[in-house]
Amino acid sequence: MSYSLQLYTLRNAIQEDLPGTIRKVAEIGFTQVEPYNFVALAPELGAALKENGLTAPSGHAPLLSADQDEIFAAAKELGITTVIDPYLPAEHWQSPEDIQATAAKLNAAARKGAEYGIRVGYHNHAWELESTIEGTTALEYFETLLDPELVLEVDTYWAAVGGQDPVELLARLGGRVKFIHIKDGPATTDTKAQQPAGQGTIPVLDVIAAATSLEVGVVEFDDYSGDIFQGITESLDYLNAAAAGAASEGAKA
Repeated sequence: MSYSLQLYTLRNAIQEDLPGTIRKVAEIGFTQVEPYNFVALAPELGAALKENGLTAPSGHAPLLSADQDEIFAAAKELGITTVIDPYLPAEHWQSPEDIQATAAKLNAAARKGAEYGIRVGYHNHAWELESTIEGTTALEYFETLLDPELVLEVDTYWAAVGGQDPVELLARLGGRVKFIHIKDGPATTDTKAQQPAGQGTIPVLDVIAAATSLEVGVVEFDDYSGDIFQGITESLDYLNAAAAGAASEGAKA
């Protein structure tokens, strides 16, 4: 398992200076990023990633509302091997029929993605966990409708905001979860209150341990009241220290 950074975290800095921002991300110690809006940014982003030795194993793109061939072509250009639809509003998660329709569309997107050698996934917010369908959360109902090759990226913070214990949710979703968003804070909708990993109410290390098929843990802030570069540095330092501690304990055992 490795760590990545969702570049939406740095959207303001990227708008001002994409090459300089990517260089800072590499200097902080990240080796991987998760781009957003990468169709529009592909040429400049690709050059910046290459120059700084960064890779992008996953990326966010609106597969259910934009040109899929364009998305997959740009992903291939950037070396992205998993494209994740990041957002579908709350009204799509209130009835079995609507969720079935969404699952069918994502399954179709995955078949197209396979033609490019690209896997498809979905990323949740709070409403997929707040809505109950046939005795379970809308997200878990949705998961049962997805073809086997599709993956989930569970935003563990928004899962908590939605009223679920993220550790228990990850245990229930099992091997479907290949990516998680790692963020911390008071688990409220006030995004400015988000904090670096290990400084809020989310049991970040327990969350990571619960994702038993995890490929990449993606650090993200939706927003932050402090210096965002300091925030992502503190998150990565915390995660690396925890990993080093676990490795040391493992060596002693």
